[in-house]
Amino acid sequence: MKTLTCLLLVGVCAALSANAGAAEKETPKLLQHKMKTLTGKEVDLGKYEGKVLLVVNVASKCGATPQYKPLEGLHEKYKDQGLAVLGFPCNQFGKQEPGSASEIGEFCEKNYGVKFDLFEKIDVNGPEAAALYKELTSTPGMDGAVKWNFEKFLIGRDGKVVARFKTGVQPDSEEVVKAIETELAKK
Repeated sequence: MKTLTCLLLVGVCAALSANAGAAEKETPKLLQHKMKTLTGKEVDLGKYEGKVLLVVNVASKCGATPQYKPLEGLHEKYKDQGLAVLGFPCNQFGKQEPGSASEIGEFCEKNYGVKFDLFEKIDVNGPEAAALYKELTSTPGMDGAVKWNFEKFLIGRDGKVVARFKTGVQPDSEEVVKAIETELAKK
C-alpha cells in the first residue's frame, strides 16, 4: 500500500511540476517590449505571443507607400488565422514620415483603409533605434541596418524572426505570402 501511495504521490508531483513549467514559460525576447500606439496607448508586445507577425517600418510620403494596401489585404485575409501586421512609422529615410501621430493615422485610414496596428513614430537604426528594431536587425542571418521604408520582418509563432524582405518585395508577393502561410500552418 505504501508503494502505491508513493507512486501516486510521485505521479502527482510530476504532473504539478510539468504544469508549473508551462505556467512559467517565458515570453519570447522579441515580444518583451512595450511600444506606444499612434494614440499614445502603451501596448505590451507580449499580447502578440503565439501569433505570426509581419513587422514593417512605414512612411506616408515614400514611393513604397502604396504597400499599405497589400499590407492591409494581408491583415484582412489572415488575421483570423493568427497573423498580425504591425506598422512602425519612421522618418529616418528621406524624411518621408514627417507627420504627427494623428496625421499619420488619418492618412493611413483615409487613403488605404488601414486597420492593422500602427505604433508611434520610431527610429529603426542608430543609437536611438527602438529596442525591438535593435533586436530585429541583430538577428543572425537577418542582421544589418534597415535600408529603407517598408522593410518587412516575419516573426513566427515562437517569437523568432524567420524571414526578412527588402522594400522592393511587395507584401502580397508569392514569396511573402508563402512564408506567412508556412508560419500560420505551424501550431
